[in-house]
Amino acid sequence: MSNVKTINTDNFESEVLKADKPVLVDFWAPWCGPCKMIGPVVDSLADENAAKLAVGKINVDENPTLAAQHGVRGIPTLLFFKAGEEVKRIVGGQSKNQLQKTIDEVTG
Repeated sequence: MSNVKTINTDNFESEVLKADKPVLVDFWAPWCGPCKMIGPVVDSLADENAAKLAVGKINVDENPTLAAQHGVRGIPTLLFFKAGEEVKRIVGGQSKNQLQKTIDEVTG
């Protein structure tokens, strides 16, 4: 079972802004090649870091308002939130090791 939640305008506030631990939000689209490549990495990291990090995915085609509100201009874009504030932004593909390093920085 995956630890990745589907985030949309209805649950963004409760799942991200009011979360009791840091949250990684993956802005993606089904037609995006790099998104398909990084998706399984994000899923794996969600499972491995479930105790210290929540992970959610936002489909930008279904939630254009959220993408616009957070200045997402290219995908994949990974936003890290802590206490309701964006603390880190990664645009484009990253290796699992690079992402784990960022998770450790954000949750440390």
